[in-house]
Amino acid sequence: MDHLADRGVDVHPRDQALALLASTGYYRLTGYLYPFRDAERYRDEDGRSRVRVLETYRPGSSIEYVQEIIDFDRKLRLLVLEGVERIEIAVRMQVGYVLGRTSPFAHLNSTTFQPNFVQPRLDSEMPIQHAVWLKRVAERRDSSDEAFVTHFRSSYDDQMPIWALTEILELGQLSRLYKGLNDESSLEIAQAFNVPTKRLMSSWLASLNYARNVAAHHARLFNRKLQNSPGRPKPDVIPVLNHLREFELKGGYGAYNILAVVAYLLKCIEGGETWTSSLVALLNSFPRSDILDLSSLGVPDDWSDLELWN
Repeated sequence: MDHLADRGVDVHPRDQALALLASTGYYRLTGYLYPFRDAERYRDEDGRSRVRVLETYRPGSSIEYVQEIIDFDRKLRLLVLEGVERIEIAVRMQVGYVLGRTSPFAHLNSTTFQPNFVQPRLDSEMPIQHAVWLKRVAERRDSSDEAFVTHFRSSYDDQMPIWALTEILELGQLSRLYKGLNDESSLEIAQAFNVPTKRLMSSWLASLNYARNVAAHHARLFNRKLQNSPGRPKPDVIPVLNHLREFELKGGYGAYNILAVVAYLLKCIEGGETWTSSLVALLNSFPRSDILDLSSLGVPDDWSDLELWN
């Protein structure tokens, strides 16, 4: 704690600061403190302008304020988990419905998928993606203690129809299955959620899985640039999401982008009013300071006026 104080962090009240350090850990705490660090511009050897982050902290940086940010981030993670759960359940149902119309065991048929998902690549020694997916799903099935899985094990020689199998798939497995589907099935599933293309839906599922994993492992969503950011629809394809293109440059994605995708999908699935209202209330409660505001999440200045949130 003295080390942080020497670098410019207000660590009073001291007992509160020590309690936060004990419950959070030094490296997690300094992750939340990172946006408060001083920075300076300099020219590199090629004359390009760069920014160097310093070891010292800006005036006004305090442990008391960081505690508020940590509490905000915890509530945000819980909302993300809740929203992604609802979407995951709806996607499971839709995948089972669309594929199940073709065959109870459509997931075993090569015609269900794109050729590059079920055939070996001539220029690679990588295993066939479909075989890898089936192996992992079998492991998931065999380790499940769900009563309906036990029933299929004992009565149907371990074979499960797709509409039952989807109930035990992790979101990552569901995302990989969707990405491998043929164009007809994948587009029907996407359009059930008012998503115009397979490419966009596939990107969103992968990003939802990433955000869910971040939240489930108690990692920081605040001030995080998503490593797996959701694709942004082309202008006017999904008008309520046009602002994702207008506000941020490619590569500058913050948590806001995934929040916008969750809100859009939930409105398509169930109206989404409860979740959206909860998120709006949370964003309005963000502990602002002279150093930080909602832009640290990638939130545009006029977000509360946007159709998506009203």
